[in-house]
Amino acid sequence: MPNPNHILVFRFSAMGDVAMVVPVIRALVSKYPELKITVVTRRFFVPFFRDIKNVEVYEADLKGKHKGIFGLRKLSKELKALNIDAVADIHNVLRTKILKLFLGKKVVQVNKGRADKKALISGQKFEQLKTTHQRYADVFAELGFPVELTNPIFPKKVELSSKLKQYISNVNLPLIGIAPFAAHEGKMYPLEQMKQVINALSENYNIVLFGGGKKEVELLNRIESENKNTHSVAGKLSLDEELDLISNLDIMLSMDSGNAHMAAMLGVKVITVWGVTHPFAGFAPFNQPHHYALVANRKEFPQIPTSIYGNKLPKGYEKAAGSSSVDSIIEKITSIISE
Repeated sequence: MPNPNHILVFRFSAMGDVAMVVPVIRALVSKYPELKITVVTRRFFVPFFRDIKNVEVYEADLKGKHKGIFGLRKLSKELKALNIDAVADIHNVLRTKILKLFLGKKVVQVNKGRADKKALISGQKFEQLKTTHQRYADVFAELGFPVELTNPIFPKKVELSSKLKQYISNVNLPLIGIAPFAAHEGKMYPLEQMKQVINALSENYNIVLFGGGKKEVELLNRIESENKNTHSVAGKLSLDEELDLISNLDIMLSMDSGNAHMAAMLGVKVITVWGVTHPFAGFAPFNQPHHYALVANRKEFPQIPTSIYGNKLPKGYEKAAGSSSVDSIIEKITSIISE
């Protein structure tokens, strides 16, 4: 079969995983401008792909009209009408397996490296595994479109609207984004330590706090009120607006979470604080130097990584991320800004 002209890409969730697709697809269409890409994902993630030519997004309404086996059948019929040539399944879950059966097209699915990841979390090996970005790129290579990820292209900073400028106290100071939350407790830097980081940084930098959910909004609003040059945008912006603001950051400080990957896909420098997970599993933000990842002390917490996604928290590991000192985080950020 000749190389396809129109590739369908499956990646429904989660936020970080979808964000990690972006630099790979940007590299793909940059090298192969004749190629058409349709990304099938959730409506919420559509803004991730807003600046990439030859890329369209098709909404998978998995809680509505595309729910269940009959919904997937309906979705497959809709996708067939797009005249696709091949499928890049970079999610590789039950839903995508069903869709692939219905579509009947050439399919390449991502190799998630489950055996290597199992060996990593069981302690059988402790070494860098293939990155998720490279695993995605391997899928397109198998379809006939190899790409290099070592010299990435990023979009330009977005000119901020008057609304977004309100979240910057002093335009003469560098702009630091801080996303202190993660999906699992074991991946989070202890909040009291994070408050110390924010307090110290707010003396010399603009701080923008990112998060979501009622509890996070309340906590970040409180932190905003306790520090100068600090604004929380949690619950106040659309995803498009958040991406605009993130594109203007000098640095993002994040956990092993979606915010890190959103910043990285826009070419922003990202400092990550790691708890019970570890960059060796392949989920470090795109194109970031190794020393930007502040990992927990494995002499004190030898079972790290306890899981790939941070959902397993052994007793005594609750504050593993806290083994990175407040001073070390502040020093890392100030040194990178002054580079």
